[in-house]
Amino acid sequence: MDTTPLIRVQGVSKRYPDGGGAGTPVLREVSLAIGRGEFVAIMGPSGSGKSTFMNIVGCLDTPSRGHCFLDGRDVAQLSVDELAALRNRLVGFVFQGFNLLARIDARDNVALPLLYAGLSRGARRERAETMLRNVGLERYAHHLPNQLSGGQQQRVAIARALSTDPQLILADEPTGNLDTATGEEIMQLFDALNAERGITVVLVTHEADIARHARRLVRFVDGRVVADGPTEQVLGALHA
Repeated sequence: MDTTPLIRVQGVSKRYPDGGGAGTPVLREVSLAIGRGEFVAIMGPSGSGKSTFMNIVGCLDTPSRGHCFLDGRDVAQLSVDELAALRNRLVGFVFQGFNLLARIDARDNVALPLLYAGLSRGARRERAETMLRNVGLERYAHHLPNQLSGGQQQRVAIARALSTDPQLILADEPTGNLDTATGEEIMQLFDALNAERGITVVLVTHEADIARHARRLVRFVDGRVVADGPTEQVLGALHA
């Protein structure tokens, strides 16, 4: 069994240019590891660095200082092509805004990541139909995004994230645009992906009820990790 953490960040800091020289600090010396098969929630107030951390882990951004290891590889040492291949093979992304292309149907939205994996058009569509079936949307394969409810659009986004058979799902506020009942349905889907398929899930949320689906909670404040432990323990300390 591979005991290498799937994610390891070591002394990661991030500053964004502000026109004044040193830049604005967003992350400050963050170090943590996330093992294979974990379900981790990331919480913290707006501006605490949660989404920046997720973007660095997902290879969508780079740290100003420190190292990020994904599947044991220091992503800073990878070429642009190697980085894109690793991200496509290893990571599936789910965002609050769904990020579906408006002019193509659900099946072709799900198939998009497979284009970069080099599959034929027929193989991409067959795989996409399987993914839609897995999230209960096989009947909606030819619907455009504006013909789907918010919950259905998020299921399409999850199917798209799963299309490359990733080891890791990064979900940034995936229930933020959904009503409570629909958000709970989406979270049950994440629960099943983690419990039944062993997919590592890292989830950013503002909501304690959503965080409770995770077994571990990491809390950020002002760019630093201020708490990391079992979810109920961290939440209990927060509200004590």
